[in-house]
Amino acid sequence: MQIFIMRHGDANQFGLSDSQRTLTEQGELEASLMGKWLASNNVAIDHLLVSPYVRAQKTAEVLMSVMEPVAQVTTLESIIPSGSARAAHDFIDGYCAVEKPSSLIIVAHMPIVSYLVSEMTAGQSSPIFQTAAIAELDYDLKRMKGHLVSVTAPSDLC
Repeated sequence: MQIFIMRHGDANQFGLSDSQRTLTEQGELEASLMGKWLASNNVAIDHLLVSPYVRAQKTAEVLMSVMEPVAQVTTLESIIPSGSARAAHDFIDGYCAVEKPSSLIIVAHMPIVSYLVSEMTAGQSSPIFQTAAIAELDYDLKRMKGHLVSVTAPSDLC
């Protein structure tokens, strides 16, 4: 199965709290560009898991506005910046066993997106994600591990 792990778009430096920081105009452009890139590559996403933080929620909203409809969207409390990649990986494996998506996108934050790639790929190096970058994993649900196919950022598309 395909799993895409995405960092949120560029966000304002300040907000009422870290969880309330919003996307900048640049961040919305980045999310839109990445959604169009996924669509142009005929990527159809069955399920979307998103952090509860405002900047991730807005990134997911913009992403979905330029792609084919996503069948199921779930806010996942554990994929916040300080979340545990191991716990998120366990949840994702269980979620996929029940829901059986053919493709999944996760929209979250640094550093958990980087740690999650390492956790889900048997220790492959953890990429540093630019804002709105997407890592693609070819994931084997039986082995509960995959390999990193690519990392694409908005700057790669310009």
